[in-house]
Amino acid sequence: MNAADYRSFADDWERRATIRTRPRRVLENDDRLIFPVCRQPLVLSATFVEHCSPSRDFVLVQSFYKFLHDVVIFETEIVDKTARRIAKNRFCLPFPLACRYDAMTVVVDEDYHALVALDFLQQTVAMTGIQPLDLPGQIELSRALPAAQALAPTHLRDAVELIAVAIAENTVTHDVAAFSKDDSVKASIRGLMADHLFDEGRHAQFWTNLVRIYWQAACPADRDSIAEVLPTFLRHYLTNDLQKTFDLHLIEQLGVSAAIRDALRADVAALDFPITRQHPLLGNIMGFLHHSGLLQTPSVARALDAYLPESRRPT
Repeated sequence: MNAADYRSFADDWERRATIRTRPRRVLENDDRLIFPVCRQPLVLSATFVEHCSPSRDFVLVQSFYKFLHDVVIFETEIVDKTARRIAKNRFCLPFPLACRYDAMTVVVDEDYHALVALDFLQQTVAMTGIQPLDLPGQIELSRALPAAQALAPTHLRDAVELIAVAIAENTVTHDVAAFSKDDSVKASIRGLMADHLFDEGRHAQFWTNLVRIYWQAACPADRDSIAEVLPTFLRHYLTNDLQKTFDLHLIEQLGVSAAIRDALRADVAALDFPITRQHPLLGNIMGFLHHSGLLQTPSVARALDAYLPESRRPT
């Protein structure tokens, strides 16, 4: 795809964007979960099940708070920033006016998602009486993006930002889809995720198209330079260090003995997702790299093969 082939999704946004079409969702006071247990392995550990079951809802509520807080950081501090610069033509990569218009709809959507996240956070506090613990000031992307940019030539830092945001938007779409289908969770929260998915599917395609436009026009030397920094980005983006730190903080809040805390810490330490082709997010990332055209570039394929020797690229 080149810039001349780009087609705006403005009409689709007017018809389907959640800020245009969805009423406010209200949290139900029912017996369903506020956060899926499958997304918080701590509560599934043998130690927790045996000794800490009464604290399950507390841990799930705090995990929901972190999820909502992460959404706010992701949407307002990262995606919003990149989309806004594109919309205002302040990105070093030039894009046609139709792209810039669509970028501004992404800004509107993402800020609305952050607003809804804060609304659900307030509703949850009011319903449960559980105040949020101190929440992390960063998400994985907050670290991965500057780490990759620091290794890139100055003139390519905006391009690295574009590709990093596109990777993140494509992976979050699949993550939200899984959340929206979990029947153990309150209907309003599944609805929140489904609303988010409506917008994120459009966003994922938008960012993929922008990367394809950029990549087709990029010179071979620039492509090779970006290929070199992709493994650094993935190493920081796919880590679960921040989640582990949060879980360890949660353990400190539980009214259990020191011995049980030690056992819970060991359970958390054992939770790891090696960055191989089995990593739960890697398939989505490889799919994006394939559809955007990056994976067909020999230097990108070589960099990923060296970093992920077990990876199996889509054909």
